[in-house]
Amino acid sequence: MAKQAPPKSAPKAAAGKAAAKAGPSTVTVKQIAAELAEKHDMPKRQVEALMNDLGEAFTTHLKKGDKIRYSGIGVLEVRSRAARTGRNPATGAEIQIPASKKIAFRPAKELKEAI
Repeated sequence: MAKQAPPKSAPKAAAGKAAAKAGPSTVTVKQIAAELAEKHDMPKRQVEALMNDLGEAFTTHLKKGDKIRYSGIGVLEVRSRAARTGRNPATGAEIQIPASKKIAFRPAKELKEAI
């Protein structure tokens, strides 16, 4: 039996990338909104708008320095990182890393147990 060549309409690069990436997929806000819209019998656009507003509200509160406790999911908060000395991995030279802020996530017990 001879192997059949793949159809000419399928690009080789796309097939190679898909096979190479066997890890978890990325879920978008649109996909989650579509699931929620179907589950709650609501228009997709309305659910998407709500989710986008939720993201904006999270950003606003984190900028003010508030902690956000999302029941069953976890806590988001802004933490300050002090300035420190690091090393350039290519040259080994010491560099100063400036102080910065980062967003920290602490998962809820329910989320940890679910995973």
